[in-house]
Amino acid sequence: MVFGDSMSSGYGLPQEAGWVSLLKKRLQQERLDYDVVNTSISGETTRGGLSRIARSLAAHHPSIVILELGGNDGLRGQPVEAARDNLEGIIKACQLHGAKVLLIGMRLPPNYGIAYTQKFQSIYPELAKHYSLPLTPFMLEGFGYDSGMFQPDGIHPTAAAQPIILDNIWKTLKPMLN
Repeated sequence: MVFGDSMSSGYGLPQEAGWVSLLKKRLQQERLDYDVVNTSISGETTRGGLSRIARSLAAHHPSIVILELGGNDGLRGQPVEAARDNLEGIIKACQLHGAKVLLIGMRLPPNYGIAYTQKFQSIYPELAKHYSLPLTPFMLEGFGYDSGMFQPDGIHPTAAAQPIILDNIWKTLKPMLN
């Protein structure tokens, strides 16, 4: 189950072009028997995710949750501690449900200030270490500073960037697949 925001819901892209759709195809190509459910919502915050994780877990009974949230909290300047606590609550709910969690890290643009961006960025490795989770440190690695790989809003990656996102996540996800 992919549990994220617009980066995973495929904002501004044809449905088949998003990294989650590409993940479904890759699993088929690799002959790995997994169904992929995308419960991502554009604009989702960690608070919103925490409020709906129990329903999503109960509805889909995932063995793995790819947790990709926090970017909207950071872009809205929300307190880093609140985002961390909400992500921690989501991780605990997944683990109580028996699901493995793959945590996807995010970074903020530098205009949010060094202190805030560093504090925000540290959430992901700290939670991964504390809960012994696999971590994809930055889903936009390799193109995050290339404006040509983003839609006109400057936030959402283009279709051309989606295979790179999948490759970044796949490196951490593949060892989790039995």
